[in-house]
Amino acid sequence: MVAKLALRHVDGLIGALAGGQHGLVTHAQLLELGLSAPAVGKRVERGRLIVVRRGVYAVGHAAIGREARWLAAVWACGTTAVLSHRSAAVMWSLRPSSSPIIDVTVRSRTGRADREGICLHRVTRLTRGEATELNGTPVTSWPRTVLDLAAVVSQRSVELALERSEQLRLFDLTALNSTLSINTGRPGCAVLRKVLAEARLGETLTRTKLEEAMFGLCRRAGLPQPEVNLPIGPYTADFLWRDQRLIAETDGWETHGTRKAFEDDRVRDAHLMVEGYRIVRFTYWRVLRHQKAVAQTLSWLLTSTP
Repeated sequence: MVAKLALRHVDGLIGALAGGQHGLVTHAQLLELGLSAPAVGKRVERGRLIVVRRGVYAVGHAAIGREARWLAAVWACGTTAVLSHRSAAVMWSLRPSSSPIIDVTVRSRTGRADREGICLHRVTRLTRGEATELNGTPVTSWPRTVLDLAAVVSQRSVELALERSEQLRLFDLTALNSTLSINTGRPGCAVLRKVLAEARLGETLTRTKLEEAMFGLCRRAGLPQPEVNLPIGPYTADFLWRDQRLIAETDGWETHGTRKAFEDDRVRDAHLMVEGYRIVRFTYWRVLRHQKAVAQTLSWLLTSTP
């Protein structure tokens, strides 16, 4: 009876531990809970623990999600391992991917070769600021993820990842430059520097430059010129097409990079929509770098029925 109670207690501890780790536990954690190696083996034989990777188990069932597979891959690669490159970019929501291969970076130049389904990247160092944790999984920081991504995908993919970073309020030019400075010569540096130089990301765009860019793309696309900085009630519209009741708002990280600004934008949009206006938002990046796409969007909105 005592043995059964002890067993239930251990099983409860295992379940609680796995519950905070995407349903996973490691062999080392099981030993710390008081199980012996043979006891772990018996649980595997009985299906109470399912081997996901060497030394990593799912508790009670084999149907684990993507984040559990990421965590299992990182754990399988050792204590210095972090999710990185394409996989980290997916975790940061910078890009989608359906690839079954998981990118993991380890701070070591020696050791085992790639494990099944894992693309292993070895580095001599990874500073404290270049690694963090998301949803319980060790992962490269946002700036380091962008740098590593630039080494394995096209320049256009890096541009899209940075656009997405602005949308998610992750973009931080200072942090990117810092990461570049401590990783000079690493794969990806040249591509990332080129993207930043061409896009002029992080630049505090003056109102005059922004207006010139908007007027220029409208002129080239044969679109009517908007009014600028027009007061509407308590707000000021960046660009207004009065007859079509269309407002284009332009967002930059420097002025919209706080939670309050994010909330204020939504209140503002709701107020203007109640007044009968349609709102479209473009980042500075899109106005400067993707003028054809911006013009196509404006053309459709200006010719469609409100």
